[in-house]
This record gives sequence, C-alpha cells and structure tokens, in this order.
Amino acid sequence: MKFLQWGLLALTPFALLSGFLHLPAALTFTLSLAAIVPLAKVIGDATEELAAKTTPALGGLLNATFGNATELIIGIFALQAGLIQVVKASITGSIIGNLLLVLGMAIFMGGRTRKKQVFNATAAKAAASMLLLATIALVVPAMFGATSADVTPHTIMLLSVLVSILMIGAYIASLFFSLKTHKHLYEEEAADNPTKWTLWQSIWILGGATVAVALVSETLVSTIEPIVVQLGWTQLFIGVVVVAVVGNVAEHLSAIRAAMDDRMDLTLSIAVGSATQIIMFVAPALVLLSLVLGHPMDLIFTVFELSALIFSVLVTNVVIEDGESNWFEGIQLMFAYLIMAIAFFLYV
Repeated sequence: MKFLQWGLLALTPFALLSGFLHLPAALTFTLSLAAIVPLAKVIGDATEELAAKTTPALGGLLNATFGNATELIIGIFALQAGLIQVVKASITGSIIGNLLLVLGMAIFMGGRTRKKQVFNATAAKAAASMLLLATIALVVPAMFGATSADVTPHTIMLLSVLVSILMIGAYIASLFFSLKTHKHLYEEEAADNPTKWTLWQSIWILGGATVAVALVSETLVSTIEPIVVQLGWTQLFIGVVVVAVVGNVAEHLSAIRAAMDDRMDLTLSIAVGSATQIIMFVAPALVLLSLVLGHPMDLIFTVFELSALIFSVLVTNVVIEDGESNWFEGIQLMFAYLIMAIAFFLYV
C-alpha cells in the first residue's frame, strides 16, 4: 500500500507537466485525478496525526476541514474558469458522497466482523438536525426563484449572499456547540494509536500537500471543458461523481479506518460533519468568493440535485437515529449512492 501511494504521488509532476505542455486533455485529466488521490491521502494522514494530539471532537473537525480542502480548492479554480455548473455539481456530489458513499462504506467495513456498532445517539441527532437545517438553507433560494413572479438575477444573487452569510454564522455556532458548550457529547475513548510524525512535521506535510493539490487542481479544471466535448460527459456528472469522489478520498480513508477501529463517533463526525461543512461553509464561501473572482454564483440548484440532497439527508437520518449501525445499513447507503450516480450519468 505504501509503495502504491508513493508511486501515485510521483504522478504529480507528470500531471503538471502534461498540463504545461498542453498534451491531450484526456491524458492530463486522468493524470490530474490520479495525482489528487494520494495527495488527499497525505492530507488525511497529516490531519489524523494532528487529530491524535487533540480531542475527538476537534479531531473530527480537523478531518472534515482538511478533507474538504480539496473540494474548496477545486471549486475556487473552477469559479475562476467560469465553470459555475461544475462548482455547484461538486458541492452536490460532495454532500451525497459523504452521506451515502463514505458513511456507507465505513459502516459496512466496520460492521463486517461485528453484530452492531454503537455511537452517541444524542450527538448524532444533533449533527443530523444541523444537516437538515443546512439542506433547507439550500432549498429556499431555489423555491424562491421558482415561485416568485418578478424575481430578477440581482435579487437571486442578493438572497444567495445573505443566506451564505447566515449559514456561515450558523456553522460557527455549531462549532461553539460541539467544541465548547456541549463537547461532552462528542467525547469518546481515545484509541491507542502511536503517531509517526511530530506536530511540526504534520503541519509542514499538511501545508505542502495542500499547495500541491492547488497546483494539480488548476491543471484538472483546465481540462474539464475539453473532456465534456471529447467524452460526451456533462459538467453535472463530472462535478457530482468524478470530482466529488476524488475530493472525498481523505474522508473515505479516515472514516473507514475509524469505523474498523470501532470509533463510530469519530466516523460520524467525519462523514456527517464533512457534509454539513460543505453546505454551511464551503458552499457559502464559494458564493462570496465568486463575487471577488468576477463570476457570481448563486445558490440555485437544479430540482434533481436538490432531490438527491434531500433524499440523502433523510436516509442518513433514518440510519443514525437509533445510535446503532450494522453492515447491512452500510450496503443500503452505498446502493443508494450508486443509484444516484447512474442517474446523474444519464441526466441531460
């Protein structure tokens, strides 16, 4: 596994060189995707090293934050290129990917050798409630745009900016809840896992990997439009499935490892916390940044995207509400994701 990881890391300069030399878009696109995977893994490893030196709640926050760094960076470069649909699709894909694919795979892997796994139901319900509130915040602008008689693009953009500011405020409040006033709900027994890097080594490695992801992401985004023409894929499918799955690799690995160690509170903190952070911080941040980058992006998602988000949130709520999980629930979540992925592939 280590040999494979280092081998894939070696693809980073090749991906950058391919983009610099303007080699075929399909080659550059593939190399860029392959290069981002191990870089996301390095970000995940460095984050886990930092998380091991903190509380479980803060560890989950660190995993969610830097796991989403890839999505945020790709989103910024896509905005700069004017690929608004790709940005929105990657937001949708990251949310349903974390809730269905990441969480489903983690529950399945953790439950294979156990009859059931348990976690703090109160904390899980609090996270699920926050997730539902966040989803409502995404639905309201679309409902407003569809039902208002004299709505203008300026009004939609103003609503999107105001909602974004409120969502960031709500996200900060949720951090205060989980890390300060109700942190006891998120405490779990610390796992006895030896660390391999010092604090400063972890910070430097995390910083270096993040910079590398930024460089490769710029190259990846430059190939999206040619890929749409050559392969016939839509920007929606590329954003929802391809970019989102690659961007979620860090969460995949961290959540699965935590579940296999029977640390389900941390698993939920990573998967559900990451999805919530995408809605409450990444999406609003991209809306505000879009104004600076000269390509304003509103919060109007397609009906199909919103339907996928709502169903994902509802299914996740059903799975975690009893404070227990088993491998079959993980299978169900993964199958739900595959159904949606196929539908997005066929969606025109």
